[in-house]
Amino acid sequence: MIAGTTARTRIAVLVSGSGSNLQALIDASVDPHFGAEIAVVVADRPNAGALKRAADAGIAHVVVSWSDYSDRETFTTAICDATHTHDVTGLVLAGFMRILSPVAIRRYPDAIINVHPALLPAFPGADAVGQALAHGVTVTGVTVHFVDEQVDHGPIILQESAAVHPDDTIDILHRRIQQIEHTVLPLAVDAFGKGLLRVVGRRVEWSSL
Repeated sequence: MIAGTTARTRIAVLVSGSGSNLQALIDASVDPHFGAEIAVVVADRPNAGALKRAADAGIAHVVVSWSDYSDRETFTTAICDATHTHDVTGLVLAGFMRILSPVAIRRYPDAIINVHPALLPAFPGADAVGQALAHGVTVTGVTVHFVDEQVDHGPIILQESAAVHPDDTIDILHRRIQQIEHTVLPLAVDAFGKGLLRVVGRRVEWSSL
């Protein structure tokens, strides 16, 4: 908590890679009015570049290695146990490349946020950018959604589009999409932290302060 502000919602950020979305959340959380505090960063592999970003920001960070567990259930339980020790209210999957088992949904109902590089329900899965290019679409984008028991399926918090240009490669389009992710993910996490989001069936309702 920052002096002079009320307590913020404590979240855990789960990462697998370099952590550019984590950095966007770290930068956003410098604002004392941001609704969430990053209590811990959890990586699924010890060489994830995001761990250095967490360390540089003075944020607690742990590794729960996928390779140390025999199945998805025990891995997910270990993730949830690690986040529980930091007294978090929700999880944010920021470039986290593992699918959590339903145990996470039970422990954090309507409180797990994922960012996906496509306009769901189009192009779910790990190769969303490649699928968009292969399909020949002229518009793709970013979806931030709550996680449910199906992959890239939960209630949508917000979406923003990105143009697909004729000469785009996967890398070029991915960079364009990442720029949007770095804006919309903090917006969604801020709203979650402030208690402005309510899940009603397949819809997410936003309320004002």
